[in-house]
Parts: sequence; C-alpha cells; structure tokens
Amino acid sequence: MLSSRTQAVDSDVVVIGAGTAGLAAARHVCDAGLTVTVLEAAEEIGGRMATGSRDGFLLDRHSALTAPGLPEEAVCRLTGGALLHGPDGYVHRVGETVPAGGGGAHGVGGTGGADGAAGEEPTEEGRSLIAAFDHSWLRANLARLGRLSDERLAARPELPAAIALTARGIPARIAEGSLRPLLTALLHDPQLATSSRLSDHVLRAFARDGLALAAGGAAAVPRALAAGLPEGTVRTGVRATAVSTSRVETERHGTVRCRAVVVATGAREAGRLLPGLRVPRFRPVTVLHHAAPATPPQAGPELLIDTARDRGPLAYSLVASAVDASRAPEGAALVTSVVLGHAAGEPAEILDKAARPQLTALHGTPTADWQLLAAHHDARAVPLNPPPYAGPRRTRLLDGLYVCGDHRGADDLATAATAITSLLQDFGRPATTEPHTSAAA
Repeated sequence: MLSSRTQAVDSDVVVIGAGTAGLAAARHVCDAGLTVTVLEAAEEIGGRMATGSRDGFLLDRHSALTAPGLPEEAVCRLTGGALLHGPDGYVHRVGETVPAGGGGAHGVGGTGGADGAAGEEPTEEGRSLIAAFDHSWLRANLARLGRLSDERLAARPELPAAIALTARGIPARIAEGSLRPLLTALLHDPQLATSSRLSDHVLRAFARDGLALAAGGAAAVPRALAAGLPEGTVRTGVRATAVSTSRVETERHGTVRCRAVVVATGAREAGRLLPGLRVPRFRPVTVLHHAAPATPPQAGPELLIDTARDRGPLAYSLVASAVDASRAPEGAALVTSVVLGHAAGEPAEILDKAARPQLTALHGTPTADWQLLAAHHDARAVPLNPPPYAGPRRTRLLDGLYVCGDHRGADDLATAATAITSLLQDFGRPATTEPHTSAAA
C-alpha cells in the first residue's frame, strides 16, 4: 500500500502534464488532503485546451462539441441543436435543448421542424412529404435512443459505425443523408470506422444532452482548475524524462521524489514515459476561424452540418459567438468551422478558398468580406477507436503509477477521476467528488 511508504518526498503525488486531465487529477489529490506537484513541459498550461486571442476574438485550437463533467455555469449550450443542410435545400433540426421543469436544468427536445430552403416554399409535394417523414423518423428514433439503458446499448452487436447504419434497418436515405453526417460531426470520423459501441454512446449523449461549448473558450477550463490549486503547485517549462512509482527525472530541474506518479500527457508523450503503453492511432482535424463584420442574419446557437458531400471541405460550421458572446467583440461575429479526414491536411489558404461557397450556403449570407483569423491543424486530434471497443482503458498501471487523458477514455475529466480514485484507494483514503471548474472554484 502507498500509505506504508515512509521515505522523504518532495510531494505526495507528481502529476505530469498541466492539461485538463492533469489539472483535474491534481484537484482531486488536493481535495483528498495530499500534496501534489504538477510538471508541464510547455510554458503555459492547458495542453490542447488552448484558446488564442486576436483582435478581441477567442480562438479555440480544438473542436470539441460537448463539455462532459463541467457544471452548468461553465458551459454555453447550443440550444438550437444541429441543422442538417441537405443538397435539396431542406434543413432538419435535431437535438435542440429545451428547459426542463424547475431551475436551470436542460433537456433535449428530440428534433425541430423540417424547413425548406430559406425564403422558399417546397416546389414538389412529394419532396415535402419525404422531408416530413424523415423528420418524424429522426425525432422518434433519437428520442428512443436517448431512453436506452447501458445494458440495452451493450446488447447490440458491435460493428464499425458505418456498417451499423446499414445493418439496423434504418432507411438508406436517412442513414446516408442524415445520420451519417451527424455521426461524422459528433465523432470527427468521416469514414465512421469507430466502433458502434462508442458511436451509440455518443449519439445517445447527443439525444439526451445536446451540444455545448466551454464558456469563455476552451482555455477557461484548465484556468479554472488551476485557480483552485495551491500557489506553486504547477511548474511550467519542466520536461519529465523518466518516471517510476517514487520519482520523476526531469531534463534540467533534477529529480522530484514522491509516493505516486500520474502521467496525464498526450498519448505519444505518455508512450515515451511509459514504454509498452498502448498508443492509439489518431484522426486529423483542422479548425478554421473566420471573423464576420456582422452576425449572419440566420445565426443562432446551433451547429450547421452539411449533408451534401460535394459542396466543400467543411464537415460543420457554427457562429461560435451566437453560442458564447464572449468569443467575439461587440458588433462582429466569430464563425468556427471544422475540416476532417484527408482534407484537413491541406494548406489553410486552399481550405479557406474552397470553404467560402460552402460557408455562404450554410450561413445564408455572402462571405467575401469574412476574414480568416486562424487555422489550427492537429494531426492527432481524436483517438481512433475501431471494433472491438472494450470501453475506457485502465488508468492504474501499478501501485503508485497511473495514467489518464482522452487516450484512456471518453474525456479528460472522467479518466482523471478514475485514475485518482484508484490512487486514493492505494493510499487507503476515500475518493473525492468531482472538482469544480467554475471561476469561483
């Protein structure tokens, strides 16, 4: 047991990595009454949860559409859900959130209307009836999925998500024209090679909780976590070179002695520090940020998903400042769009040019005067989880050695909590509650 170790230490626990997972892990350790030191190789905290600033715009480097584990005051919800823009001009709204009875809780209202193209009436009665049927099918089946238990989901045969769409009796038009683009956006996986075990959970989470952004930009989350740590806990510019259960060797700052080590870095760095650790493959993502001189006339707190495969490189786009007003200066709008798959590797200027007609179609307004503020490419943005998917990977490697991060499970906060629960058990201490991430924490 770790509680029996009596050698002199600099800190009870050393956490390597000051991203969201590492800072959340450190908060759990502090809440349990143990001392902790966080070592971060970069000069700033946050890891991939970084937010740049330009001309008053807040520009996230990552592309998360959910904020699991965050308190309600720390998120801005896409209350309008997702708008599926079809090639025929029809738009289906799915996953909009509605107030739940009492207080500030929320719930998902299934789907909204099946709208025609902006300012136009359907020209063919048959097409209108088909759109109404598709809308009703999506509404009923998303609501049904949201009610399914974990046991019911686990009983489904496991397949690649793309094959599951065709094997479950879903009308082909809906599978390819609506659900495939929706899942592509939610999973950031244009091939839908992800295990249906995971895609089912992700789609159910969308049906239950909708979409959300971190309030004030993604970097607000690690900042809030760090603010709750004792002064001097986080040491930036310190690169770990080797770890064991009782010490961390650093590049230029000597040895840090401890009773336990938590590796909370990205997957590749974790694999370097922990030889033999399974490192998954990843999918690339490029995030484009455009400044619009005025808010597009149809803008709302919603995700615009393009279901027309040949319209441009964007998988989805949103007016981020319509979701979170702090992301743009007054009188302007921030439009954030995401490119997936092979196209994500194209140069920013090529993506920008190819995306302009698509942005015009999705947002219903000319985009020639929009300014490209930033293009952030991450070749290892999203872990690939093909079948067989066994769920979150173990976070306890040895008595005194733990690992967490999105490469171990669905999200940073959950894997951090799991890792520290195991650590505290090894210390003979009760587990703590979730760390708060509000600015007041």
